[in-house]
Amino acid sequence: MKNLHEQGFIKRAVTLLEPEMVGLPVSVFIQVTLNHQVKKELQDFESVIGQWPEVMECYLMTGDFDYLLRVVVPNLQAYQEFLDKKLTELPGIDHIKSSFSLKQVRYRTELPLDQLLEK
Repeated sequence: MKNLHEQGFIKRAVTLLEPEMVGLPVSVFIQVTLNHQVKKELQDFESVIGQWPEVMECYLMTGDFDYLLRVVVPNLQAYQEFLDKKLTELPGIDHIKSSFSLKQVRYRTELPLDQLLEK
C-alpha cells in the first residue's frame, strides 16, 4: 500500500458511510445542459458545483446534455430547495432534467484491476 501511495496510484483513503443511516436516502441524477459550451462557462459551472456538498459526482458528457450530476439529499423538499436556491440560480443553464433513483442495484468504489495483472 505504501508503494502504491508513493507512486501516485492511491488518490485518497476514505470511509464509506451508509446513506440511509446518515439521513441521506435520496439519490438524484441530474442532466444539465448549458446555453453555450464555451470554456469559461464550463469552468464557471464546474467551479461552483464543486463547492456544493450535495453533489457527489459530476461528469462532463458527450451527447444530448453537458453534465451528469449525482446529488444526495434527505428528502424531496431538500431537493426542491437545492434546485430553487442553487442549481436554477446559476447563469447559463438551458435545461435541467432530474431522475430519482428507486433502488441502488450496484455500487462499487473498487476499480477492476485485472488488466494490471496481465502486464
